[in-house]
This record gives sequence, C-alpha cells and structure tokens, in this order.
Amino acid sequence: MRPRHDLHSLLAQIDPQADLAQRHLWLIGLLGWLRGAGDSVPDTLSRLTLLLDAVQAQPETQARLQAWWQTLVDTVDITLLLADFGFAPRTALLSELAERLRLKILPGTPETIDATELFTLALPTAFDAQWLAALPVELLERLMRVLCADNGHCTRWQRALLDAMTYCAGQILSTGFAPELRLRMPPEARAAQPFHALIRDVESLRVEVLHGLRTPDRLQEAAQRLRERLDACRSAATSVYSHFEDNGISVGLVFRLRQLRARVVRMRELLECVLSPTPALHGARLLGHLVQVTQERRSVRAVFRANSSLLAAKVAERSAETGEHYITRTSAEYNAMLGHAAGGGAVMAFTTLMKFALGTLALSAFWAGFWAGMNYAISFVLVQLLHFTVATKQPAMTAPAMAAKLKELGSGEAVNAFVDEVVHLVRSQVAAVLGNVLVVFPGVLLLCAGWQLWFDAPFLSDKQVHYSLQSLHLLGPSVLYAAFTGVLLFASSIMAGWAENWFVLYRLDSVLRYNPRITALLGQSRAARWAQFLRHNISGLAANISLGFMLGLVPVFATFFGLGLDIRHVTLAAGQIAAAGMGLGLAEALQLPAFWWALITLPFLAALNVGVSFYLAFRVALSAQNVSGVERSRIYAAIRARLRTQPLDFFRPRPPK
Repeated sequence: MRPRHDLHSLLAQIDPQADLAQRHLWLIGLLGWLRGAGDSVPDTLSRLTLLLDAVQAQPETQARLQAWWQTLVDTVDITLLLADFGFAPRTALLSELAERLRLKILPGTPETIDATELFTLALPTAFDAQWLAALPVELLERLMRVLCADNGHCTRWQRALLDAMTYCAGQILSTGFAPELRLRMPPEARAAQPFHALIRDVESLRVEVLHGLRTPDRLQEAAQRLRERLDACRSAATSVYSHFEDNGISVGLVFRLRQLRARVVRMRELLECVLSPTPALHGARLLGHLVQVTQERRSVRAVFRANSSLLAAKVAERSAETGEHYITRTSAEYNAMLGHAAGGGAVMAFTTLMKFALGTLALSAFWAGFWAGMNYAISFVLVQLLHFTVATKQPAMTAPAMAAKLKELGSGEAVNAFVDEVVHLVRSQVAAVLGNVLVVFPGVLLLCAGWQLWFDAPFLSDKQVHYSLQSLHLLGPSVLYAAFTGVLLFASSIMAGWAENWFVLYRLDSVLRYNPRITALLGQSRAARWAQFLRHNISGLAANISLGFMLGLVPVFATFFGLGLDIRHVTLAAGQIAAAGMGLGLAEALQLPAFWWALITLPFLAALNVGVSFYLAFRVALSAQNVSGVERSRIYAAIRARLRTQPLDFFRPRPPK
C-alpha cells in the first residue's frame, strides 16, 4: 500500500474550479492510487475505505469533493458510454483494425467531455473490473453519500440509464427495419411487428420511473412489457438465420444481427440497473463489465477473431452441403469412390505430361506460372464435369459437413455416431488417394511409352529426370511444400464457399433464368439450363479454377519475394515419378536410390495435402458452429479409442455380414 501522505496530497489537490484537463487528471491519479500495484482486490477496497474515512473527517474537503463531482457529472455525457461503448461501428476488417491499433498505440487525452475516452483513461486495466465487481453494497452506498450533497444523484443516474436505453432502442429499431433483415424474416415475424412499439415501451418505462405518482405495480408492468418486447425483437432477429441456407449469407447482415442481439443484452442490463433496489451495486457491476469491454476493444487479436468468425459463418454452411457428396459410408459407395478417383487419375496423367511440355517452352516466370495454372485449372474442371474426383480437393469440402454434425452432440451415442462419420471420411480419402495414384502412375508410364515408340526418344531429358526425382526426395523440402499445398487446397475451399454464397445471395440463378435481356440473348430454355448448371456447379468451378491458378502462380510470386515456396501435389508427384522412371528406363530406375526416396515420399505428401487442408477447414467450421473445447476433447478421445480398437476400419470398409 502506498504511504498515507500520498492520499493527503491527492485530497489537497481537489479543485472543482480547475480546467477540464486538470479535473480529469486528478480523477485518473486518484484511481491509480486506489489501484495500487494492481494485484490485490482487498488492498484496493482498504484504500477506498481509507479515502472515505479521510474525506468524512474533513468537512471542507468533502464539500470540495462534492463540488468537483457535481462539475464532473454536469460536464461529461455518460449516455454514449452506457449505450454504445464496445459496439463496432463498421464491419470492414482494415478500418476496424486501424481503429484498434490507434487505441492501442496512440495515447488519449483527458481534455474531453466524452465519457468513453475518459473511462478508458481512468480504468485502463483488467484489474479494475475485478475490484469494481468486488465492491460491497455498504461501501458503495457510503461512497455515494460522500459524493452527493443531496439525493438528486439517484434521479440523475436513472435519467442517464433511461437515455442510454432510448439510444439502444433506436439502434435496435434501425437494424430491425433494415431491408436486408426484414426481407429474410418469416411472414409471421414481420406480421408481429416486434420493433414497432419498442420506443413506445421505453418511453412508458421512463414515465413510470420518473413520475412522482407512479405505483410499483405499474412500474413492474411497464418493465415486464419492455422485457417481452426485447425478447420478441431478439426472436425475430434469430429467425433470419434459418433463411441463410436458401438465401445466402452476408457478412454485413451477420454483423448486424450480432450487434442487435448484443444491444438487446445491453438494454436488459440497463433495465436491471434502473429497477434495482441497490442502484449503486448494479452500477458498479455495469462499469466492471464495461472495463472488460475496454480490454476487448483494445485487442487486435479480437478483431481478427470476430472477422474470422463472420467469414466462417459465411462459407462453412455453403461448403457443408457440397462436402456430403464426398463421404462414403457403404462398400458400394467406397468402390464408387475408387472408380471416380481412378477417372481423376487418368485425367491427371495427361496433366502431368502437359506440365513437362510447358516447362520446355522457356517462358518467363510469370507466364510459365500462368500457363501451368491454366493447365491445372482446365484439368480440375474436366475432372469435375466428368464426375471424377481428385483426392486432395475433398478434405476442405468435407470438413464443414463434418462440423455441421457437431451441433447435434449431446450424448455418448451422438459422439459415437460422429466418430463413425470420421471413419467414413478417412476411408473415403484413402480410397480417393489410392484411385488417383494407382491410375496416374501407370497412365503416365503408358503415355511416355507411347511417346518413345512414336518419336523414338524419351519424353524427358536426363536433366529433367534427375531434377524431378531430386525435387521429390524425402529428405528435401518436399514435406514442407506438401503442407503449403494443403494451405492452398484449403484456400480454394474458402473461395468455393464464398462464390457459392455470393451466387445464392444475389440470386444469380434467378437472374439468369428470368432476366429479360439474358433470356432474349440466350433463349428461355438455354438460360434455364445455364442457371441450373451454375447453381449446381458454381462451388466446384470456383474451387477448381482458383486452385489451379494458385498451384501455378503462387510459387512464382513466392520466388519473386524470396520465400522459396513450391507445391507438392501427391497426384501430380506420382505422375512426375512415373515419367522420370520411364525416362531412365524402368530397370535402371528400380536400381536408383533417388527413385525409391521419391516413391517413399508419396504417402507423406498425401497425408500432408489431405491433413493440412482438412485441419484448417475443420477449424473454420468449428468456429462457425461455436463448438466448445469440452466437446472437442470428448470427440478426440473417442477417435483415439476407435483407432486403438478398430484401426482397419479407417482404411477399408467392413465386409457385409
């Protein structure tokens, strides 16, 4: 505890006639003295008791303190602090990030009548929330008696709370009347008109609180009516979420809904403060909560977390529906996946040879990357249109479908059912990888053999052969590059979810089908076919085209910036090894250690391509579903138990009984 004479010095400096900045600096200094080292709540409460004892022992000091307090409440507007503090004014990440950095780096000034700015200067630490929450009601009531010369403070506090409630109600009303929100409400929610009477209910409460002839029954009736109105507003806002699947998700709309729900919670807190028989106690608890909001408002990590949560809500639900198609549950579906993957491997064999052919053109770095990306994109789109599959594209799409099932967890049976889905998913990935690799390898061998027979020369030169094998050596950077490729696979799934959501949000299928200019150009039947095709394939097209160009161009840009990153895609790598083996001659290749080192690398490439993309997509989907850490621990334990007891189920389907 600081020496007692520090308190005497503080009390001697009370000057209600000082200028604005000096009065506020004295408040900051006093709260700093109360806080002390910021590590002991009892010490802070003891200092507050000491302060009250010292002030009450000196009537002249108490009179100056009361005059100072009166000047403070007359000068500083607390309404916005109570009503609006902690609510972000915008959804844009960069502008909100800039605001957080400004608050974190640039110091504030005490020369202000903005209660929000003064509040963040006076109570800047998380410890302030702790001691405010620990204040006993007796100490608070004593503090108010010391600060207020009469009983008018309670009425002033109630007016501030009611003004803040009116401000909150206005914000809720403007959000509730926003066209993008109203158009997504079900008809019964719009017909109930929950937002229309909100301001009237707040004003009715104001009359009952401030009118001198009010009765307790009428006050409680007005308060209950307002609570029911707030519940109706929140329920109407929640009903919008059920329309996201059909109408698409707007980040701005999700932001508005979250803000609306948070403002409803803030209004309920203010209402409880108004009605509380111990207003000082509830006021201190509210200020403690606002201190916590201050810490959140200064956090740069929090703004990234909030925006990533909005992004997750935007794309995860759209990817979940697509991902269901890649999960096999029966032996027949497993065999069908092998067939689809085999078709994908056949297409990728041609892609591999085209990749080597483009490498012989001696293009500049950018154009080499561009045409490589074009090669990959065309191949992936062809695989999609032929209803084949490429194994590494599946995990990022299936993760949201898996996470969507986590909403249903609640019992041991539900957890076991989810683990069954994990087993099905892993087995599907194994089937897809095997189908791709076991076909692309012999496919490339056959194509290279045909080239040699036709042109009487190997497809690859010795330099290309040795470079290809060395670049895939297990002890080289291939494993790191495979993990980086998994990140690109995940990024393509994000773009797929965004594109499909954008297509649905703006109803582009309806535009294509019914817009007069488009139907006049294409004809009604062709426009309808295009609309149906894009509605069912826009996600896959976006994923395939974006992935192709990222695989081609990202290494080019990474090299430009000196990052030295490259891609290692397991299916393309298998084809590359096959082409190198054929270039050497199979007999010679089988005796070359570099060939076997490259071949051993393939399982690691597959695991990292699949694992990294699935992990990142699953984390995004968990964020969208708000799955708790406890639930995650239960799931991980159940998966480990299944691995111990039935490991083969992860690799092959059980034979039918």
